[in-house]
Amino acid sequence: MSRLLWLYRGGTTALGPLIALYLARRMAHGKEDPERFAERQGVASRPRPAGPLVWVHAASIGEAVSMLSLIDRLLVERPLLSVLVTTGTVTSARLLANRLPGDHAWHQYVPVDRCTYVRRFLEHWRPDLALWVESELWPNLIAESNRYGVPLLLLNGRMSAKSLRGWRRAPGLIGPLLASFDLCLAQDEAQAARFKQLGAAGAASVGNLKAAAAPLPVDQSELARLAAALAGRTIWLAASTHPGEEDTAALVHRRLRPQHPNLLTVIAPRHPARGGEVAQQLEALGLRVARRSRDERIDRMTDIYLADTLGELGLFYRLAGIAFIGGSLAHKGGHNPIEAALLDCAILHGPDMSNTAGAAEALAAAGASIDVRDAETLAAAVGRLIDDPVERAARAAAAAGIAADNRAVLDAVMNRIAPWLDRLSPHAAQRA
Repeated sequence: MSRLLWLYRGGTTALGPLIALYLARRMAHGKEDPERFAERQGVASRPRPAGPLVWVHAASIGEAVSMLSLIDRLLVERPLLSVLVTTGTVTSARLLANRLPGDHAWHQYVPVDRCTYVRRFLEHWRPDLALWVESELWPNLIAESNRYGVPLLLLNGRMSAKSLRGWRRAPGLIGPLLASFDLCLAQDEAQAARFKQLGAAGAASVGNLKAAAAPLPVDQSELARLAAALAGRTIWLAASTHPGEEDTAALVHRRLRPQHPNLLTVIAPRHPARGGEVAQQLEALGLRVARRSRDERIDRMTDIYLADTLGELGLFYRLAGIAFIGGSLAHKGGHNPIEAALLDCAILHGPDMSNTAGAAEALAAAGASIDVRDAETLAAAVGRLIDDPVERAARAAAAAGIAADNRAVLDAVMNRIAPWLDRLSPHAAQRA
């Protein structure tokens, strides 16, 4: 074990009271689940099932959703398996409660990265294989999993240029962590190269699993009801927005409303708990806001429909046809544009799409997306697409083509992890 890992381990043990205080503050702000908080201390809330267990760890909503198609395939093709999914956020837990398939997959909160909690978690669940997603590398959890003999595979690995610079300052820590993974599949070749620079010699890329996801689900009856309520309105969507981006969307609305008096701007904050705060900001700008979380009615005077609910982006992508991808103007790396591409949307985004760079580049090359810099260029792009439905349809069709091309990524990932799966459960076709 490296010296830095020993120091980290000792620090997380000695700082137990401070960690407890930090968690208490998170709970006070609604960022921890008080009913299931024991899970964060490694205490399971359900028994381990019999048979082989695959543990999928994803940090939050985006990473977890990117794995749903893979989890579906695992359970169909390897029927002897059960799947445990861990995340660290309340919103991801709520979403997964409705999205995980069947009776053989369920969610638990990931334990806080202290050895006592981690060992308690591993001793109960005894996973036979661990699939870690994207970029959350908890040293104690990785080291203890390795010590317990759990094979670790990193899927859809993400390593931004900023993270690369940070990890380069601690080669004695990141090197052993990455060496614990038997397989490292990155989202694209650029990120695979970054993992190699940090010590994952065999890092490779077969594509981005976010591009292989199935279309976001929708309640068809609610889609029909809301479509009827919005008949005659011109709609565009600002999806997965962060602070500052709601103000930008509001400026776009005010800029376009004189030319499009029936305009309705739908804003879906990345974190729905911000709904009240966002509504106050928009109303302070003189805009009429209807909040979905309160079931407020949309009338002809409504400017903004605030979609401050969880798990309904599929509904609003289907209604809008024009979608701005949040996190791209707020320097958060941008969110997954393929979700919009799968649902007939022309795509707009800001300059920072580093979290899904490969997908963003493919969409741009196909003429599916428009890059914007600020409220002025976003307003110009939205206005152009409203005024030219032929261009909007062409960009949406190009986006759908990119999304369809990327569905093969799931097959490639399944092929790469098959040797580990074969040790646990034969493929359904082999059993037949």
